[in-house]
Amino acid sequence: MSISLPKPIADYFAADAVDGAAVAKCFTADAVVIDEKQTYQGRDAIAGWKTAASEKYSYESELLSVDDQGDSIIVTAHLTGDFPGSPIDLRYVFALSGDAIARLEIAP
Repeated sequence: MSISLPKPIADYFAADAVDGAAVAKCFTADAVVIDEKQTYQGRDAIAGWKTAASEKYSYESELLSVDDQGDSIIVTAHLTGDFPGSPIDLRYVFALSGDAIARLEIAP
């Protein structure tokens, strides 16, 4: 099954396989990411979050579904890797601003 994503979200998942700097470029300058009950605001903090996560764990994700809620887009992905609790299905709740991500919350 092919999943069709808005460009900023497709760019995020492509950048996720590259590095923290590539991921940060997908966001607005003042964007917020919430992951594992931690909040990261701004591209520098987002780049640091992604870099640290990539250094700590390796994983692969398979996109399962996308649900456009109007003000947010929810992507569900199946992650497998060397992190505690693997495998797991995560919900990525995106809010977009123009051609960039303004907010991302990741939760089971």
